[in-house]
Amino acid sequence: MIRVAPGLPRTCALALFALSFAAPAHAQVEVLAPLPAESEVDARFPAPAAATPTTPEATTDRLRPGQFRWLPEAASAGGQVRIIVSLPLQRVYVFRGESLVGISTTSTGEPGYDTPTGTFRILQKKVHHRSNLYDDAPMPYMQRLTWDGIALHAGEVRDQPASHGCIRLPAAFARRLFAMTALGTEVSVIDAAPADPQEALTIASAG
Repeated sequence: MIRVAPGLPRTCALALFALSFAAPAHAQVEVLAPLPAESEVDARFPAPAAATPTTPEATTDRLRPGQFRWLPEAASAGGQVRIIVSLPLQRVYVFRGESLVGISTTSTGEPGYDTPTGTFRILQKKVHHRSNLYDDAPMPYMQRLTWDGIALHAGEVRDQPASHGCIRLPAAFARRLFAMTALGTEVSVIDAAPADPQEALTIASAG
């Protein structure tokens, strides 16, 4: 079953279906922006109504800023969770073992606040968190990667890097991701534009 964000034109919905990443025929694939009014967090960070994908020549998933895909069956399977962030594509890939669980748009650090590359481990998790550095800004579903302020969290996802170094995620995606990770889960931030999710996993594993 494919769910599409309300208001998405029928032609776009058909294109999303045709261009969905490879998945088993029985898998349920969600293609949606943060769920409207599902929670206070989701209402605070709605997806932009209209935007174009970042670097469209390299991005084949056709997701607009604020949208993501999620495979529930893969999420509940066995294997370790691994998260890969592509800075050039502004994409986050989530794997459990070798199976792709989800792809999300993201906004990472804007110029001057660049998100560092490398391999990190989740150090702290907090559903309701506020920034210690930037005006007590809300950081729902916070998953800390460094003690100097870099984290995964729900926030406004634009069509370009826009944060102070954190990895912003659509709220509904951040909530799902928060539920399946643990302290120590590996997060790789790469300065590469993989052609597909499996290449992202290969690049991160080689690094």
